Amino acid sequence: MQLRGTSRINEQGHLEIGGVDSVDLSRRFGTPLYVMDEQMIRERMRAFINAFRKTGLSFQVAYASKAFSTLAMCRLVEEEGLYLDVVSDGELYTALKANFPPERIYFHGNNKTPEELEMGLKAGIGWFVVDNFTELSLLNSLAQREGITVRILLRTTPGVEAHTHDYIQTGQEDSKFGFDLGNGQVKRAIQQSLQSERLQLDGFHCHIGSQIFGAEGFRLAVQKMAALTRESRAVFGFHPRILNLGGGFGIRYQASDRPIPIEEYVSAIAEEIRAGFSGETCPEIWLEPGRSIVGEAGTTLYRVGSTKEVPGIRKYVAVDGGMNDNPRPALYQATYEAIVANRAAETPQERISVAGKLCESGDMLIWDLDVPKVETGDVLAVLSTGAYNYSMANNYNRLRRPAVVFVRDGQADLVVQRERLDDLLQNDRIPERMMAVEPVE
Repeated sequence: MQLRGTSRINEQGHLEIGGVDSVDLSRRFGTPLYVMDEQMIRERMRAFINAFRKTGLSFQVAYASKAFSTLAMCRLVEEEGLYLDVVSDGELYTALKANFPPERIYFHGNNKTPEELEMGLKAGIGWFVVDNFTELSLLNSLAQREGITVRILLRTTPGVEAHTHDYIQTGQEDSKFGFDLGNGQVKRAIQQSLQSERLQLDGFHCHIGSQIFGAEGFRLAVQKMAALTRESRAVFGFHPRILNLGGGFGIRYQASDRPIPIEEYVSAIAEEIRAGFSGETCPEIWLEPGRSIVGEAGTTLYRVGSTKEVPGIRKYVAVDGGMNDNPRPALYQATYEAIVANRAAETPQERISVAGKLCESGDMLIWDLDVPKVETGDVLAVLSTGAYNYSMANNYNRLRRPAVVFVRDGQADLVVQRERLDDLLQNDRIPERMMAVEPVE
């Protein structure tokens, strides 16, 4: 098994991340515990920036905060000079509370509420990525009421079907997202945007899906968007200043995954951009990676509890978390690699299946994992859990959501406190009429 980022097996035979022993982390902060390799996150951000600098194109990289959003993460993004993509009032609120510059924020989403739009307007965010005609009209009305001009991008569905799970494809024609290129919706949206009194159309956006391992889909998306640009110039006299190609760059969850390096994605996109805009002024190219920045930087630590042998079939090993802190295996049949953190140097002796503790038969984290002889109290480290694990965590079975720590250069910093039992009740209320109910005799 290939470890990620700064992870290594130390002299005690334990998994170490960011110079910190994972067994010590489990003792200090408890389990389940999300551990984020800060150095790796920063290196991934810089890899996108450096790859674009080599192309000579005008560019901008935004972090897609839906992958993992906390105050500390927003601060890290700001320090590295990236823009920020948000998709809800909660993500926007987090960014603003972290003092992230609002002019470097843009707002995504296929059903932004009036309250969310108003919140973005009042905060002075940089752009809204408009997803549909309802939003286009509503945003113009709100901006008119406020007496301001709003910069927008139009999200398009370019008809590119990425080779990934059905639930995380977003660029195909039959999609809930964006204005469709094939049926004339985009042209209507361009016309309406240009005629709107309070909307400034800056360009186009597309996103073909997530966990994509090749560059061909991105090449095809650039071709479609370049053709749209030529058409918009010919029909409306509009040349977009920004072309946002979204994210979706794949990462390694298991040994069979073969994502290409960041530089290859960017190089392929740049090559297609030059071909598509030959002899013309190229728009500024934006990307919005999320998973590819934080995914492999995350490790979840669990404590092993009970075991169950089914003779001749399998051995179940249960941990103190499950689909409440990682719903992806249940949602997408996602697969993960793991290592027994306190026995990381030992040779595998048995094959187990890792079960969660929730009351669902589908609460399985990993099937058929080869490990040393596992005992109750061991620490299991599941790799590549930095994206869409914390952000999708829930309180099913009234379990508390885990803590999050950043590790770097031998230091561990708590960035999200573990929920307390009282936190589970903070929004609960008992109606007054129930308070005076007489006990049943």
